[in-house]
Amino acid sequence: MSPEVETEALTRRGLMLVLSSPSGAGKTTISRALLEEDEGLVMSVSATTRARRPGEDEGRDYYFVEPVDFNLMINRDELLEYAKVFNHYYGTPRAPVEKALSEGHDILFDIDWQGTQQLAQKSGDDLVSIFILPPSTAALEKRLKTRAQDSAEVIAQRMSKASEEISHWREYDYVVVNKDVDQCLAEVKAILKAERLRTQRRAGLIDFVSRLREGY
Repeated sequence: MSPEVETEALTRRGLMLVLSSPSGAGKTTISRALLEEDEGLVMSVSATTRARRPGEDEGRDYYFVEPVDFNLMINRDELLEYAKVFNHYYGTPRAPVEKALSEGHDILFDIDWQGTQQLAQKSGDDLVSIFILPPSTAALEKRLKTRAQDSAEVIAQRMSKASEEISHWREYDYVVVNKDVDQCLAEVKAILKAERLRTQRRAGLIDFVSRLREGY
């Protein structure tokens, strides 16, 4: 058997890559850049009870559902995680994630610390979590105002919430500071590359090494 065929036997189970940060710290920007540059990564699509924003598409950005339907999904245990954020519910449907992982696909999650805690309880070694910090409070507030998506009242709410969100940084596998988007992206990509090579993710590795030791 050729070395090429042997190497092809080293298939890998997919992983769940979580990016979390306070609103405005850059997780959405980093997420989009990762998806554009990495064909092996797909975005987890969450269900949410909030209204659709301009430019968002059903099934691509979110599954927009009514509160009563979201509650039914919870009762049927159809969500891997869910949380209430700024008076709206967000949750991750279970079935498509489990299917993708079993097929070796990596899934990107743009969720908060509450969702990450729930995933950690259910996903085991599949989870890789990264918390993105802003370089300063002033920079965070400036970014929220610059993106012009929210009212002054909502921005104030997000800023008051930021301290609580940041307090959960120790619960994550990695922490990066988004002072420069390109540098932050490079660090996240380095983490993803290393995690893909972890021994426990590589199916067939034991047999492959055994063949090497036997001289094949």
